[in-house]
Amino acid sequence: MRGRVQPRPLSEIAAAAARVFTGKGYKAAGISDVATALGLSHGALYTYVDSKETLLYLAFRHLAEPESLAKMTIPVVAPGEGGIADINTRSAASAGFPVLVAALDGPGGPVAGELGGIIDELYGYIEDNQELLALVESCARDIPELAELHFVRGRRVLFERLGEYLRRRIGSGDLRPVPDIATSARFVVETIAWFAWHRHGDQDSLMLDDDNCRRTVRHLLLAAFLPAGL
Repeated sequence: MRGRVQPRPLSEIAAAAARVFTGKGYKAAGISDVATALGLSHGALYTYVDSKETLLYLAFRHLAEPESLAKMTIPVVAPGEGGIADINTRSAASAGFPVLVAALDGPGGPVAGELGGIIDELYGYIEDNQELLALVESCARDIPELAELHFVRGRRVLFERLGEYLRRRIGSGDLRPVPDIATSARFVVETIAWFAWHRHGDQDSLMLDDDNCRRTVRHLLLAAFLPAGL
């Protein structure tokens, strides 16, 4: 008699789900797509999860809180109301950005160090969470609640806070004047996002070194906003 097939680790199920949902989005992806990625039958996958929603929940857990998967038992059932949103709120949409918040509360010393700290914080967050952010943005197209959390309560709040920081420091003469504050805030975030995250999808940019990108982005963004001589 053949021995019983050992169950797959939930981390393996969750990793496959993350790849499928990131690549296809939530609506277009099906349980069969994840089963195929794992080399399982459609029915066999139901021994691990009870629904497609649960697969997405596991994908978020895998990327946001991988250690939590070891505490789950199979089959994993769909989370209650707010389950997926709760993961995104704590791990993607609302990072908090304490360096930026502290800079808004009051001057944190020389402006070069203050702005440099904000740039480092944003770069580190995006670089460390690029797979999670990719999953969120892919699925937010199909899940309005996720779009609200990520884009409205997350990114929009970040742009507003960074814009307010720039407005105050430009107003005090610590930073150069710019044609438009809102555009400038987006310029900072999107520049960081491309080099910390999106460049990995560009074949012509794969040769760029992570540390060189991090240091160069910091250098150029500081040069764009600091008055001459600082």
